[in-house]
Amino acid sequence: MYLDVRNDWLAYVDELPRALVAANTVASLEALEQSPRHRHRKAQLLFTVRGVINCEVEDAVWIVPPRCAVWIPAGLPHIVFGSGEVECISLFIEPPQTPQLPKDCCTITVSSFFRHLLMRANEFPEYYDVDGPDGRIVAVIFDELAAAPVEDLRLPVPGDPRLKKLTDLLIAAPADHATVAEWASRIALSERSLSRMLTEEVGMSFGQWRRQLHIVLALRHLSTGKTVQAVAMDLGYESASSFVTMFRKMVGKPPSRYLLERLRSASHDHAER
Repeated sequence: MYLDVRNDWLAYVDELPRALVAANTVASLEALEQSPRHRHRKAQLLFTVRGVINCEVEDAVWIVPPRCAVWIPAGLPHIVFGSGEVECISLFIEPPQTPQLPKDCCTITVSSFFRHLLMRANEFPEYYDVDGPDGRIVAVIFDELAAAPVEDLRLPVPGDPRLKKLTDLLIAAPADHATVAEWASRIALSERSLSRMLTEEVGMSFGQWRRQLHIVLALRHLSTGKTVQAVAMDLGYESASSFVTMFRKMVGKPPSRYLLERLRSASHDHAER
């Protein structure tokens, strides 16, 4: 499901004379077919309350599970869509010039304190008092945004048409156990050329890049309620334990714990609202 994008509303938000404009967004299936790639003058921070958000830019896909947010710099063309039932808080931001804020698109971890600030900001009137309590909260939000740790939940997307075709082939058949040489031949490249091009374009070996793709696909499937066992089989792992080992190495914790921590946080947020 794509998050609804209305050009007239985005134009209004871009011109609103406030450093932060918030709008709670609940995605709908109908919006999936209608949302084009778009950009806006202000930056955007999307905080996931429920579900998993995916943000596609020209050269990467960013995954945003609960308890995380994606930072989309001003003017960057993007598409945002959800996996499973999605609810998020969307903030359009025009912060003061500061070198501490992220320069590039990224997924960040949202602390409990930061989460409460975002939920409070979601209740602001459009023309909040910049010199009153709301204005001071906005300033703290910028401080927390600058300090938030970045999570490595990015799948780099190559620009070369042959490598883009390879990306599509891997997504369509993630359990295919073909060798690197076999994948290379399917896109009319030698194994050596494929390895060199991947290193140049995405800074990863074929194995690293494919494992990152599996993390992206795993989080999408797990967020819809699939079991770890089912996801492991879908991705071509011999056992759930081998998949869990890969996931832990890439993300830092096993998938069940990773999702449970975020689901608990999301349930807590939902109960407070």
